[in-house]
Amino acid sequence: MRAQLARVDAVLIQAVIAAALSFAHLHDIALAAGQDGWKAWAYPVSVDLLLVAAWRRLRSGDAKAAGWCWFVIALAASLGANVATAGLLDLGDVPAWLRILVAGWPAVAFLGGTLLAHSTPTTANTDAEHGEDIEDQEDEPEPSPPEELPTRPAAIEAPTEPPAMPVPAALVEHARKVAAEHHTRTGTPIDTPTLRARLGVPPPMAEAIAAHLTPTGS
Repeated sequence: MRAQLARVDAVLIQAVIAAALSFAHLHDIALAAGQDGWKAWAYPVSVDLLLVAAWRRLRSGDAKAAGWCWFVIALAASLGANVATAGLLDLGDVPAWLRILVAGWPAVAFLGGTLLAHSTPTTANTDAEHGEDIEDQEDEPEPSPPEELPTRPAAIEAPTEPPAMPVPAALVEHARKVAAEHHTRTGTPIDTPTLRARLGVPPPMAEAIAAHLTPTGS
């Protein structure tokens, strides 16, 4: 635990030292470019704030392209000031292009900070909005199913005639004799139940035999 606190303290101390040095270099560049008084102190603050805003955007995972763009711009301003104050630039005779950059930096910082602060909603906010929409949909009563219209009964198909049962020819001849004898005795054609009873056959067989008889016998 103590070792971890020591590492954290060392990192914080290093960060504070680096920030202080960068802050001083930016202040010196702004002062050399003609921005005196409180304006010279405001320049390093704007650069550091733009760096922090860009880094937070990169950590959030949203619009990483914009985050990297403004992070590089702010880092270039900070590194440029550090390198320029290392003896490569005469602070007593600052070139015109550097004065132009320093004078135009507030507008650039304002644009970057505004774009980073006001952008598309984060993924978490979008998920929350979707969750609210889902809850609203769950609260709404489910629509009742449409009433089913009574369907017309399907047309009753006419029963197909069963295939004719094969009847031996001898049985047909015997049935003809029985039918003729019945017609002679009663004067009326023999019906199927009587034919079945006289022949002693099942009803399907009797119907098949009756179909083979002549009109006089049916």
